[in-house]
Amino acid sequence: MKTADNTTMKKKTTALKQETKKGAVKPKSNAASGLTELFEDGLKDIYWAEKALTKAIPVMIKNATSQELIDALNNHLTETEEQIVRLEKVFEIAGKKAVAKKCDAMEGLIKEANGIIEETEIGVVRDAGIIAAGQKIEHYEIATYGILRQFAETLGLPEAATLLEQTLDEEKGADKKLTEVAVNAINIEAAEID
Repeated sequence: MKTADNTTMKKKTTALKQETKKGAVKPKSNAASGLTELFEDGLKDIYWAEKALTKAIPVMIKNATSQELIDALNNHLTETEEQIVRLEKVFEIAGKKAVAKKCDAMEGLIKEANGIIEETEIGVVRDAGIIAAGQKIEHYEIATYGILRQFAETLGLPEAATLLEQTLDEEKGADKKLTEVAVNAINIEAAEID
């Protein structure tokens, strides 16, 4: 009886392993094999994202009508340019060349922002959409910089962690400012149009 139970158990285990493998994604040949490589890949990703934002934010500014929103976006554009320089320092601390790797997430968020601009009339409704798109971008950046800061700490790169923390704080500040602009005026005015 035990032999039959063992055979049944082995079959079930084999079937479960095969089912698990079906849903698993095979790593690419150049996949990260350790935390250091994962950290470097994350840096390349956000480096591309920040550079892409230096082109996307001016489009948002050009399409915004609220002076408070325009000022917030201009301020964040300046911060973004500084963040790129800061990322280059983080690469240097990690002993790596600053190289950008296309960030699919940011590409999608920017595409969504452009879609909102195209699908709304100029005015407070478009401003509300720009804020919404901007906050989605900020939340992605907040998550990314939080992860990278923690990786840097774990990898014993305290100077890199400090630089990443500075950018993280700026991203949180930009998100807070967008919320203030939305809550204090834009969303209320946009709601009155309905």
